[in-house]
Amino acid sequence: MSAEVLAEEFEVLESIYPTELTKISEREISITIEPDDPAEGVEPLALALNVEYTDGYPDVLPQFSLEATEGELDQSEVDHLHDELRKVGEENLGMAMTFTLVSHLRERLSALQRDREERKRQEEAEKERQALEAEEARTRGTPVTIESFKAWKAKFDKEMAEKRAREEEEKLKGLSPKEREEYKKMQTRLSGRQLFERDRTLGIQDENLGDEDAVSVDISQYDRTAREEEEEEEDRVTFSDSD
Repeated sequence: MSAEVLAEEFEVLESIYPTELTKISEREISITIEPDDPAEGVEPLALALNVEYTDGYPDVLPQFSLEATEGELDQSEVDHLHDELRKVGEENLGMAMTFTLVSHLRERLSALQRDREERKRQEEAEKERQALEAEEARTRGTPVTIESFKAWKAKFDKEMAEKRAREEEEKLKGLSPKEREEYKKMQTRLSGRQLFERDRTLGIQDENLGDEDAVSVDISQYDRTAREEEEEEEDRVTFSDSD
C-alpha cells in the first residue's frame, strides 16, 4: 500500500468524522463511534475503534481493536463486535474499508441499545406483574379446601381445649379445697341436653306420663245440657205470654 493511497483515505475520513477521528501516526487512527440512532431512556454507549494499517492493506485486513469510551460493554459483547468487524472486512478486501467498518459499528451499537431498552422494559413489566400477584395473594388469602379446613379445625379445637384447661386451672387455684370439691361435682352433673342425648326416650316417656294422668271428657255431654237449658227457658217465656 502506498502512502499516497492511505493519505487519500485519511483525507476522506477526516471530512466525514472531523471531531471523531484522531490521527495517531501515519498508519494508525482512532475513531469515536456512537449509535446512529440513539435510544432514549437507556445508558449512552460509545466506542473507540483503533485501526492500524498493514503493508498489504486493503488486500489484507488492518489490525483493529475496540474500547468502550462511554457506557459499559461486557467482554462477550466486545468479542462479538470484533468478530463481526473481521467478517465485514473480509467481505470488503481490496477496497478502502474503514468507513464501512465504522458504519457497521454504528448500526450494531444502536441494536445493542434497543436490546437493552427492551430488556429493561421486560424487567419492569415482570416486576410490576410480580407486585400485582403479591398484592392479589395478600388480599385474596389462602384458598380453603376440605383438607385445609379439617387441619385448621383440629388445630382450633386443640387450642380452645388448652385455653379452657388453663382457665379451669386458674379458677381452681382461687378456691378452697371444699369449694374445689363442690365445683368438680357440679362439672360432672349432666345438663338437660346431655341427659336427652344419652336417652332420647325421655321425651316420649314424659308424653306417655301426661296421657296416663289426663281425665277423659265427653264434650257432647256439655252440648246436650246446654240445649236442654235453652228449651226450658223458651217454655217459660211462652207460658208467660199466654197469660
